[in-house]
Amino acid sequence: MRMEDKQSASGPLAGLRVIEMGQLIAGPFAARTLADFGAEVIKIEPPSGGDPLRKWRLLDADGTSVWWQAQSRNKRSLALDLREREAQEIVRRLALEADVLIENFRPGAMEGWGLGPDVLQAANPGLIMLRISGYGQSGPYRDRPGFGVVAEAMGGLRHLTAEPGRVPVRVGVSIGDTLASLHGVIGILMALHHRHATVSEQAPRGRGQVIDVALYEAVFNCMESLLPEYDAFGAVR
Repeated sequence: MRMEDKQSASGPLAGLRVIEMGQLIAGPFAARTLADFGAEVIKIEPPSGGDPLRKWRLLDADGTSVWWQAQSRNKRSLALDLREREAQEIVRRLALEADVLIENFRPGAMEGWGLGPDVLQAANPGLIMLRISGYGQSGPYRDRPGFGVVAEAMGGLRHLTAEPGRVPVRVGVSIGDTLASLHGVIGILMALHHRHATVSEQAPRGRGQVIDVALYEAVFNCMESLLPEYDAFGAVR
């Protein structure tokens, strides 16, 4: 397979090809941010119903979520059942010509499909992979399901939105997912800079990297002086 020439687009990321293998918020938000600045995004969805965000919350007259339309703008979709070998092979062939791959499955899922970094980057050393999960790709919590609302509690944000003696209040938007997505985009941009700096005869496209973003760590990173104040003064904000 060879994809047609990269679509003509404007923006600082024009010419960048991104494969999005995620659903709902964290992975798709990162890909959408890249698409907003000119990147070509190919979104892979399951054949049966596609990304659940298509039917999330308020639906328009065609039965499609307005949220989906906002989250998936400037993207092209491809339906693949990743449990099938043929679909896995299509992803591997797409990844050969991609610059970035974004996924937010549970740790180990991509490896189980034969789509881990060891496989994809062996074929395309310049490929950058962004992996977003609840607790990261390693560590004692890696296999636990992770959601933005849990990450907001683990990262300390829910404590700050609470009142004494009352249950913490949700911020009102999926801030945990969004913060992780933005951290991932920052990681992609740094990895692109690294790739440009490592171009050589042995690596004509430079060297890609794997970016491991945990939802709870992204939230925690935005907690300002919360922990240092407690460590230095025993102060609980």
